[in-house]
Parts: sequence; structure tokens; C-alpha cells
Amino acid sequence: MAFKYAFGKRKLYLKGDKEPFKLSRSKIDLFVECPRCFYLDRRLGVGRPQGFPFNLNSAVDLLLKKEFDRHRKAETPHPYMIDNNIKAIPFSHKEMDTWRENFIGAQTIDEKNNLLITGAIDDLWIYTDGEDKDKIIIVDYKATSKDTEVDLDSEWQDGYKRQMEIYQWIFRKLGFEVSETGYFVYANGDRSKESFDNKLEFKIKVIPYKGKTDWIEKTLENIKSCLGDDRIPKEKDTCEYCKYRNSAGKSFKEHLDKNNKGLFSE
Repeated sequence: MAFKYAFGKRKLYLKGDKEPFKLSRSKIDLFVECPRCFYLDRRLGVGRPQGFPFNLNSAVDLLLKKEFDRHRKAETPHPYMIDNNIKAIPFSHKEMDTWRENFIGAQTIDEKNNLLITGAIDDLWIYTDGEDKDKIIIVDYKATSKDTEVDLDSEWQDGYKRQMEIYQWIFRKLGFEVSETGYFVYANGDRSKESFDNKLEFKIKVIPYKGKTDWIEKTLENIKSCLGDDRIPKEKDTCEYCKYRNSAGKSFKEHLDKNNKGLFSE
């Protein structure tokens, strides 16, 4: 069964609401990063400040999608697949555009916790041979520019791994046979050139990643418990946003107490 909930204004969690509460892949990751920031966002409506848009990354993402879509239509493997001995072709499905659409994406209900879990994928491939024949593959595009070869070894990239694992979990819930191994198509902008010459060249590396989804259902239980609790969670020592809020709040209070004035004066 397909679910296509689309909310214009974001909906905060309300106790006793019978409608499944929409929870995106990124909000699950926010909870993993910091339950307090998640609670402020989804329960109280105070989100983290938005970062600047990565327009170059978005351009790479869009162009890769166009490139793979040509092979999807032709039912042929992309050269990246051939070069990496991946016996697959881009997966064709009538819902592909919907699954890629931000704020809609692929959707499934977590019945136990009455949550609507969503995630907008970059791509799906399907194995055409081997022991995983006919299994679909979750694929995610990434772009950066660094002097060293790209990999998935940095701690901050754990979010990339969780992202793929949530997509794998969603599509299994939707009834698909999903390979444990997904792929990151990682584009690295080449900074070694002598000049710009009106172009930026990329080196592409296809990185396999074997996902582990056993953490997701327990995390969803913890999320539901967090949302239903009237107590704000403790901050995480590693959360820079919490540190900023605490420091700013303390400074405001000290200033007000010292000057016995309100926040604004004429």
C-alpha cells in the first residue's frame, strides 16, 4: 500500500493524534545526533538554523540523475557499473519520480509507533545477475572537493550510512527485495588543475556499503517515547547547537540581571 502524505506547513507532534506522525529520514538522524534538538524541532516547533544551500552539490545530483535516467530508459548499465563490475542496471518503476521528490519521497507506516516514515532517494539500481539477481540496490549521490581520495571513514559520515540504512529499511517495508549492499556515487571536484577554464572536473568513485538496519526499530520506539514525554531531553555534550543555546541564554540573563533592563530599550 502506498502512502503519499504531503504537508505544506510542518506539523508538530500532538499527544493523542490518531493520524500517523510524519517523520523524515533527516529527522530520525536529528534524533540520533541530539534528542534535545529533535524535541525542540518536532514537539515545540523550534528548529535548528538552516544552513546555506549547496547549489553545486545539487547540480551534480541533478546531472547524475539525468545521466542514469538515460540508461534507465534504455535498460542498459551505466559505465560506472561496468567499471566497478556491478552487474546491474538502473531500476525502473512508475513511482521513481515520487520517491525522489523532497518532502514526499518513499513512505511507509511504522504501525507499532504510528509513525509515517519518509525518505527521498537519489537512485535505485537492480542486480541483473549473481546471487542477488533481481534485488534492488539503494544508491546515494555525494559531492565534495578535497585533495585526498573520498571514502566513508570520517565520523561525520556516519549520517550518510544511517541515511542509506533508513532507505533500505523503508523499501523492505514496502515489499521490495533489497540488497544489503548499497552504493555511494561520490563525485570529488578536481583541484589539481592549473586553471579553472570555465569548468570543474570531477573524479567519480563508487563506494559499496553494507547496511545494518537493526538499530532503526528501537530508535523509532525511543523517538515515540521522546515525543510523548513532556520533559525536554538532556542535551548531548557533543551538540554544538545546545552549547550555543546555553551560552547565549546565560549571557542574556547575566546582561539583563546586571542592567535590570529588558531585551530591547528605546
